[in-house]
Amino acid sequence: MAITGEWEAALRPEFGKPYYAALYRKVLEEYKSAEIYPPSTDIFNAFSFTPLPNVKAVILGQDPYHEPGQAHGLSFSVKKGVRIPPSLVNIYAELHDDLGCYVPNNGDLTKWAKEGIMLLNTVLTVRAHQANSHKGIGWEEVTDAAIRILADQDRPIVFILWGSAARKKKQMITNPKHLVIESAHPSPLSAYNGFFGSRPFSKCNDFLVKNNLTPIDWQIENA
Repeated sequence: MAITGEWEAALRPEFGKPYYAALYRKVLEEYKSAEIYPPSTDIFNAFSFTPLPNVKAVILGQDPYHEPGQAHGLSFSVKKGVRIPPSLVNIYAELHDDLGCYVPNNGDLTKWAKEGIMLLNTVLTVRAHQANSHKGIGWEEVTDAAIRILADQDRPIVFILWGSAARKKKQMITNPKHLVIESAHPSPLSAYNGFFGSRPFSKCNDFLVKNNLTPIDWQIENA
């Protein structure tokens, strides 16, 4: 359970703070005493799959999926063979309408992470069957620090903020080099309130191209 590479160097000041020691103890205790997702080896996949110098865009989620076999450390993503969750069904529908990508038969977004999209949740662990159960134990300080590090990068990055929890982070992103794309959350509860038709994927790619960066290949292939 560790962050490595450039992310480790950038976040090192956080690891010495009292909140992080308390968070570390709490998370270890939770994994010993309860069913926690994702598997402990996957907690920091958003950092390891998308190293800091490679980040072109960030998609911010809330906390991991809380049913068996779903969470694997990337926001909105589930492993191949796991039923595609409703929010991701809506993300795929918007992606189809926006860029014409076909709707794949799986919800594994690892390709996006490798393409330079950091799929970060604001909270990185959860108790089985209890959404948001690890809210407030310290993860928010870690992920806020990561967002600040990204916001301080002196190169263009796209921040895709879906829903009120993610949109609160906008105030941290003040560098005019970046693009913030915000809308309602893709959840079935809110997708019709401004997520559908928001075209975040083409907006992201247009911005990257305008800044002489390679656009994202958003197509998730069939398993």
